[in-house]
Amino acid sequence: MSEQPLPQPRSSMREALEKEDKEKAAAAAAATKEKSAVPKNGNGGNGKNGGGGNNGGGTAAPAAEETTREIQVVREAYRRETAATPAYVMPEEPPAMVELVGWYLYGFCSYFITHLLLPVLFPAIITQVAFPASDFTPDAKYVVKGATCSIHEMSMYQRLTRHSIAIDGSRLSPLGWSGLSWAIGILIAAPILTQAAHHLDRGQYQSLILIAATSFGSFFCLLTGFFKTVWVFLFYILFIGSAIIVAEAVHTRNLGLMIRGLAAHDSGKHLVLRRRAAASQLTLYCTAIGGIGAALMAAFMYHMLRRTDQLTGLWVVSIFSGLIWFIGICHGLFTNRPSSSSPTTAFEPNFFTKLSYSMTLVRYPQAIGSLVAVFLSSFATMCIFTSGTLYAIGGVCIKPVLVLVLWILYFLFPLVSLPLLHPIQIIIRADAVRMQLLGFIICLFVSGAGFYFKSHRWRAAHIIVIALVQSTANGVLYSFGRILLLDASPPGKEGAFAVWYAFVRCTGAMIGFAAASAGPGRAGGSFAAAFLGSFLGIIVLIFGNVSNIGALKAAGHLKGMEDEKRLGMEKGEGMSAVADSGEGRGRV
Repeated sequence: MSEQPLPQPRSSMREALEKEDKEKAAAAAAATKEKSAVPKNGNGGNGKNGGGGNNGGGTAAPAAEETTREIQVVREAYRRETAATPAYVMPEEPPAMVELVGWYLYGFCSYFITHLLLPVLFPAIITQVAFPASDFTPDAKYVVKGATCSIHEMSMYQRLTRHSIAIDGSRLSPLGWSGLSWAIGILIAAPILTQAAHHLDRGQYQSLILIAATSFGSFFCLLTGFFKTVWVFLFYILFIGSAIIVAEAVHTRNLGLMIRGLAAHDSGKHLVLRRRAAASQLTLYCTAIGGIGAALMAAFMYHMLRRTDQLTGLWVVSIFSGLIWFIGICHGLFTNRPSSSSPTTAFEPNFFTKLSYSMTLVRYPQAIGSLVAVFLSSFATMCIFTSGTLYAIGGVCIKPVLVLVLWILYFLFPLVSLPLLHPIQIIIRADAVRMQLLGFIICLFVSGAGFYFKSHRWRAAHIIVIALVQSTANGVLYSFGRILLLDASPPGKEGAFAVWYAFVRCTGAMIGFAAASAGPGRAGGSFAAAFLGSFLGIIVLIFGNVSNIGALKAAGHLKGMEDEKRLGMEKGEGMSAVADSGEGRGRV
């Protein structure tokens, strides 16, 4: 059996292609010159009846000028059309082990930023600054559904949900102030992302963007305890929220290039199965590893809340969060995947050109549908997490140690469920759309149960079971939403699609957090909103013409395919096709 040739180094391939382009241009110029030098009558200086010399010379000059003008017009039109378009896309190399380690490490160091730091830690710190425990007089008796709760245990919840921050005559709770700051950070990140998209796909130093964004965001995690005023947290949260969006865009773009490198020698059915196996393994394992970091930070946060000076304890947690996030720059140090496309002309893009390039995604309906699914999944999962946590503390009055157990199980259970789900996905040959449907169905069940039993007193065992099930849904939706969008991304444009993914996912999480924290005492409304979001996600995936194969075709990954039979979709194809199709070899 012949072995497949290894991909050539990108530098040598680029030089070879550029040399070929120069040779073609020189040949075309020589042919044009020869054509303009030949007289129209084809007899050199002696035309027919002896007068061809003057006649031929008279017609050669206008023909040459006309040809030159046509070449200039075509060249100018071609330059305008391809100013931001690659002439060719380099084949990507499979990721090396050190690159995989760095990519997984960044998932470990950054997953908790949007899942714990912004929705949990910062509201707790703002609560200590805006409403210290020494200035708070708890209710003499706190009764929930017939059960009397501890006054000390409910002190944090009451201060967290009380509207104690005055803004222009209105008052916000620490949860509301955190949500507002998060929303402003997302708005600030939007113009940055429009410019970053071009640099990710056309630049040569993408790793510097990751290092700069991570360093910038982690720096503000160190400052949270210096100034004991609520207003300064607006800048902390918006800067951290903007930085994590940019950094996650780079992280997602690198995933797309690694997947393309792992499937560089495949086509048709083999390419589909190879991409499916490699992409799901990378993302599922990265999500599971990220849950470990979130669980560690949750345990550390609980430990520091037991101290007398809770503000200083939470500040220490924020410092460690920034340090761990900063370790993630190793991903940028271990790998640098420069632009895999070569520009057709020497072109210096301006602001509007970069803005136009960042809107490339709107020309791909499959990508738009996958983005809508990403937004709805992020909204539903964050809404369930936030409302479930608030309901467990203030609606069920469970002990703080059980809240810690709840968080640890929520973040650590995907470490078991997601790796087990990967071989099942390969066996049943489920693509990213079907896996997202599975996640939405689980969210639909969890949110529906929360809404239906909102008036009942839940036991700790019920909450733990719900947390285990929902954690799997969160991991599935987080992983396969990214895969589907990258499948819809044309080669060489992963950066433009990745910035949209990061922006939309963070926006959905912010809106889900705001919806759940708007009425902490009314869990039924939050669960109903999550139920609606999950239901709409299912509708979009089923009736929104979103297809994994369609996304690959529209993105140009399956060029030259005549019909779906060559993709292995015909009847009668058994599981033996998987063994020799490259799906198993697509594992990293």
